[in-house]
Amino acid sequence: MPSSLTLSSPSGNASITVDCVYGGRLSSLVLDDRELLIRSAVSPLDWGLYPMVPFAGRVQNGLLRFDDDITQLPANNGPHAIHGYGFIREWTPIDESSIEFEFGEPWPFAGRAVQRFELADDSLTCVLRVEAVDRQPMQIGWHPWFRRDIGVGENVALEFEAEAMFVRGDDGIPTGELITPPLGPWDDCFDGVNTNPKVSWGDIELTLSSGLQQWTVFNEHPDGICVEPQLGPPNNVNSDPIIMEAGDVIEEQFTISWS
Repeated sequence: MPSSLTLSSPSGNASITVDCVYGGRLSSLVLDDRELLIRSAVSPLDWGLYPMVPFAGRVQNGLLRFDDDITQLPANNGPHAIHGYGFIREWTPIDESSIEFEFGEPWPFAGRAVQRFELADDSLTCVLRVEAVDRQPMQIGWHPWFRRDIGVGENVALEFEAEAMFVRGDDGIPTGELITPPLGPWDDCFDGVNTNPKVSWGDIELTLSSGLQQWTVFNEHPDGICVEPQLGPPNNVNSDPIIMEAGDVIEEQFTISWS
């Protein structure tokens, strides 16, 4: 069973490597011979482009509350659980462009996640499909780590506009209040993102698009920035969950396009 997948665009101008062992993440995205992603870090939270499943963002104090039951999830962000656990699990290749993993501990519900990758000369599309076996809350997303410096003489620039930002409490969890976004830097979740975000380094420009309605931006790190589409704000699996019944399917996509 291969430990990674490698795909190249038809013209060879772009390539990706998918690491099946370390969380089913893109460990590399090369465009015109330039690596765009942070490729390694001490923490698995801090590199590549990984799926957030079965939840995205923080779960307050790691406590999952659903159908009158409380499950303690492992804390990996101070007192909170963050970004699911698909990014630290081994995924199994299905074919040359798809991988999967079965839910298990610490998530108390049965299900399956499948990722599919489509690489063209002008875009990369990541598709994430979740199939529920048990009734459960669900919140998915993607977490890319774009490098600030890709060696073209200009560091990364971000074009990002949103109508509203979720207010974070002192513990980093949204309070439920929405405000007009202040100037960054940010480690925040936004709503009303009606224009596709753009990330650029000089003449290299990426346009990010997804059917997911909320986006988190983290641009306080010295080495990279994160622009993350997700299905709801942090702690949404508790506050306003998408509920999947047994047999339900959710499928979403995240597309990175370049000119």
